[in-house]
Amino acid sequence: MSTGAWLQLAVFFALLLALAWPLARYIDTVMAGRFAIGRRLEGPLFQLAGVRPDEETGWLRYALGLLVVNGLGVLAVYALQRWQAVLPLNPQGMAAVSPDSAFNTAISFVTNTNWQGYGGESTMSYLTQMLALTVQNFLSAATGLVVVIALVRGFSRHSAQSIGNVWADLTRATLWVLLPLSLVLAVVFAGQGVIQNLSSYTEVQTLEPVHYDAPKLDSAGHPVLDAQGATVTEPTKQTTQTLAMGPVASQLAIKMLGTNGGGFFNANSAHPFENPSAASNLLQMLAIFLIPAALCLVFGRMVGDERQGWTILATMSLPFVVAVVAATSFEQQGNPLLASLGVDQTASALQAGGSMEGKETRFGIVTSALFAVITTAASCGAVIAMHDSFTPLGGMVPMVLMQMGEVVFGGVGSGLYGMLVFAIMAVFIAGLMIGRTPEYLGKKIETHEMKLVSIAILVTPLLVLLGTAVAVMSEVGRAGLSNPGAHGFSQVLYALSSAANNNGSAFAGLSANTPFYNVLLAVAMWLGRFGVIVPVLAMAGSLASKKRATATDGTLPTHGPLFVALLAGVVLLVGLLNYVPALALGPVVEHLVLGSPH
Repeated sequence: MSTGAWLQLAVFFALLLALAWPLARYIDTVMAGRFAIGRRLEGPLFQLAGVRPDEETGWLRYALGLLVVNGLGVLAVYALQRWQAVLPLNPQGMAAVSPDSAFNTAISFVTNTNWQGYGGESTMSYLTQMLALTVQNFLSAATGLVVVIALVRGFSRHSAQSIGNVWADLTRATLWVLLPLSLVLAVVFAGQGVIQNLSSYTEVQTLEPVHYDAPKLDSAGHPVLDAQGATVTEPTKQTTQTLAMGPVASQLAIKMLGTNGGGFFNANSAHPFENPSAASNLLQMLAIFLIPAALCLVFGRMVGDERQGWTILATMSLPFVVAVVAATSFEQQGNPLLASLGVDQTASALQAGGSMEGKETRFGIVTSALFAVITTAASCGAVIAMHDSFTPLGGMVPMVLMQMGEVVFGGVGSGLYGMLVFAIMAVFIAGLMIGRTPEYLGKKIETHEMKLVSIAILVTPLLVLLGTAVAVMSEVGRAGLSNPGAHGFSQVLYALSSAANNNGSAFAGLSANTPFYNVLLAVAMWLGRFGVIVPVLAMAGSLASKKRATATDGTLPTHGPLFVALLAGVVLLVGLLNYVPALALGPVVEHLVLGSPH
């Protein structure tokens, strides 16, 4: 990487840590119920809803509460899309969304995936964007946040039968964490030039050259003459374009902070109305990682040992830096196919600086690569470049980050609880190596926990690989491919990896807005989300009921460089080995044949 690329990465990390540290203290205060102002204001809400925030429940009722909330969310988002044509706040007269697309979108936004098979500005009314999609951006992020808080309570408590009150946790996560941050960030985005209005779409004259009067031609192609013998000319043609308007800044703030990623516009964060400047682009990247990074430090505070939080944060940061270096290096290399085909020297010189195909020209290769790694390391999915146009290995980097379970920072809550699942696996493997009963944070890891860990780790690879196999073996699945061979396989593999891991980004080359893909990806998104959440909550209940074991000289230290290396190794080996054959059939094969014209 260039010096500028390293400097950009260093500035990003410095700002991230500077913001995450105070936010962690605030989140810890809020979720522990110690936020005095919040408790006074939320009291009437709880009383109205019949919720007693101090009455906690076991993991099963906690999980059922989350399933009910998210299930109702699916129904609400689906209904608003199907009825939007007759509902208000639809100045462009958007028609009802098709049943399969509405089903896919409802599942997508409820599961924090925000996979979009449609163009937002040409499909969704303002009411749907605000009441359906933006609301679910808050609730899906709050769901992930409360799940990880419940899991951490399982580690911090002993001989307890409860892990919290799901209604109180969801309310506090939404009202006192996500909403204030989103309000502040939305105002900042609006100040940067992100639009925020309810106006009708605007017709404007473009900057293209005006078509001056030209001779009018008859059917034979000859100039038409008037009565005086002068040539008749066509009138001047003005070139116009329709500019989409809408409440963008408000949705943009929570889509980034909540690691949702669904764009108001089809071009997502590459659109100048959604990402108008270098400053707004930096803020978007920071917003994606802000809460996931802060939650690592919240974890350390809640278990009474801040070193544990820094260890998890370091483990996430290590593969992230490696991925940034890899993606940037691959994208800054020229395409060897051009050299092998004997193209002219001008094209070769341009390729020496890297390929700009599919990149947002305002941000360039380095920032595009950094954004791609950030958005797929977290379960966000917002993009400023089309990953379909990346080099084979450059496109493999974001794919691999998703396939590892999106635990390299990951989504709000989901990244941390995914990493903690791997941490339990790591201490279990270490315990087998030294012949001791594995322990993590004073809790013995036994058969029951390892069964739950196995389910949580294996459910997403199973969905990705089976879904990919079904798609490439069926005619309707292959019909969506825009490229043959290895690249087409990568498109399908990326789509299923994105859906099952609740990322939402796409290669942008797969025609996925069909009944087949809408249903297939929706199933992958739902099971990929709650097929992990339920075992994690069951694990939280099991750990909370255990007594805390006293640390001895033989206890494996779970902080420091040794455990960072062990945990990172387990993530790579256990999380990624499932996908090696599939990666070999896709991006690896494409890279190997790229230099050959035949």
